[in-house]
Amino acid sequence: MPFLFLSPSTQYFNPYITTGDERYWMNALADEMMPYLHASGITVTRNDPDGSAAQSIRDSNASRQDFHLALHSNAGPSNLAGKLRGPDVYYYPYSASGKRAAELIADELRKIYPDPDLVSTVATTRLAEITKTSAPAVLVEIAYHDNAEDEAWIRNNITVIAEAL
Repeated sequence: MPFLFLSPSTQYFNPYITTGDERYWMNALADEMMPYLHASGITVTRNDPDGSAAQSIRDSNASRQDFHLALHSNAGPSNLAGKLRGPDVYYYPYSASGKRAAELIADELRKIYPDPDLVSTVATTRLAEITKTSAPAVLVEIAYHDNAEDEAWIRNNITVIAEAL
C-alpha cells in the first residue's frame, strides 16, 4: 500500500479575488481528494493546516512517505498581477520519480483545464517542499488565484481537480 503525504497550502495570507484564500481552497481540494486516494488504496497523511511548510517537510520526512504532494495556487509578480494563467507542476530535476509524477499530473490537468497549452511542468531547485523532502515530491500550483478566470476555475472545479489529481 503506497503512503502519500498530502500538503495543502497553509498560506492564509494569500487572498482570492472573490472569497477565501489559498489555505482555504487548497485544504478544500485536499478534503475532496481524500475519498479518491483512499479508494485507490493509498494511505494518506495530511499536514497541519496551522503549521508551516518547514513543519510539513519535517512531518513528511519523519513519517517515511512514498510521495509528497504539495497543493498551492499561484499569484503573479506585482507587474503581472492578474495577467498570468495556468497550472504549473514543479519537480526536483534530479528526481526521476518526481519528474514522472509531475508529467502524469500535468497530463491529467491538461484534460480538465480550459487551455491545456497553459499547463506546464517546471524543474526547480528553489522550492523547499521539492528539495528538502526525503520522498519524491511534486508541488502543484493549481492555477493563478489573482486572475479572475483562474480563480473562478479553481473555486468551481474543486471536485474535478481532485479527481484529476
